[in-house]
Amino acid sequence: MYRIRSARSVVLTIVLLAATTLASKGEEAGVSEDAILFGQAATLEGPSSALGQRLRQGIVAAFTEINAKGGVHGRKLQLISRDDGYDPDRSVAETLHLIEDDKVFALIGAVGTPTAMATIPITSARNVPFIGPFSGAEFLRDLELANVVNIRASYGAEAEAWIKHLTEDRHFTRIGIFYQDDSFGRDGLTGVKRALARRGLELAAEGTFERNTRAVKAAWRMIKRAEPEAIVMVGTYGPCAEFIKLAHRSGFYPTFVNISFVGATALAKELGPDGEGVIVSQVVPFPWDRSLKLVADYQAAQEAFDPALTPDFVSLEGYLSGRLAAAALEKAGSKPTRASLLRAINDVGHFDLSGSIVSVGPRMLDTPPKVFLTVIQKDGTFRAVDRL
Repeated sequence: MYRIRSARSVVLTIVLLAATTLASKGEEAGVSEDAILFGQAATLEGPSSALGQRLRQGIVAAFTEINAKGGVHGRKLQLISRDDGYDPDRSVAETLHLIEDDKVFALIGAVGTPTAMATIPITSARNVPFIGPFSGAEFLRDLELANVVNIRASYGAEAEAWIKHLTEDRHFTRIGIFYQDDSFGRDGLTGVKRALARRGLELAAEGTFERNTRAVKAAWRMIKRAEPEAIVMVGTYGPCAEFIKLAHRSGFYPTFVNISFVGATALAKELGPDGEGVIVSQVVPFPWDRSLKLVADYQAAQEAFDPALTPDFVSLEGYLSGRLAAAALEKAGSKPTRASLLRAINDVGHFDLSGSIVSVGPRMLDTPPKVFLTVIQKDGTFRAVDRL
């Protein structure tokens, strides 16, 4: 039922299911005697669709696992996903649809900084939980946004990890940046500039591209003039892959470092032979490391949901969000409300998910999420690295 075919079929199928099982009998939106309904507004079609689809797959895998064990306090967890095309205006419309028409209990698995900037005022005004946004934007970490539940490291933390390794491991001083020309890209730009300034350095070059396009040639011409030793990239898999391939066709082989939001597996697929040696920072555990019980449970849940799926950083992040939502609902009690869910999250702060501790709310300041680096191998797989 949940496998992505198209955004329209996903919405129609699951909304019909929700309509039959979630005729609300309680006072709280999205909560019935036997189910709790979550909503997701994310990119499910178009040039960045792999991000929303894989995030969704992870969430539903987690919900399927929880439901197979009886749900949470006897209620099954359900998800409605709506396509926003990674467009702020569409995201506002779909978010309002989820809250006002579908009557979801909470939102989960949103994708992107510009979309979050547009929808956060809506969710905050209604105190609707906004769980696990796929964004490391600094504004989402404002503690005054009490309805936002982050599980990933900030883009600033990723930028610090890049620059630390590039300057200390490789001793690079000429570093350029290729970034999406919107709030997402500029957030990454700010983080990189700050990390460089701490080391007495400045950017060697900057180049931008427009969201939802692959128009990268102008950015390439701007950056190439500086002949940087490394280029850090703040974008999605399509344009970043296009830029790297263009550089290689021009005989230029700097070190490329990508942000976690890029969608690592999709990037490797897009790059093919050009992917070898490309670095991607990550904010979740290595999804092939079955020595971690969390990863073993994730793989088992994904296999049970859809045997055709393979491990992936993005779907693991979705799985973490789904598991966290379920764990918080357990703490919220048998009569959950949006307010009690958020209280449980902020009061507990640390959640044990299959032996891995996830810190949320104010506790993230004390134990910030980890950032680590991976490198694409010749065969398109990934290897985690401690040094460059």
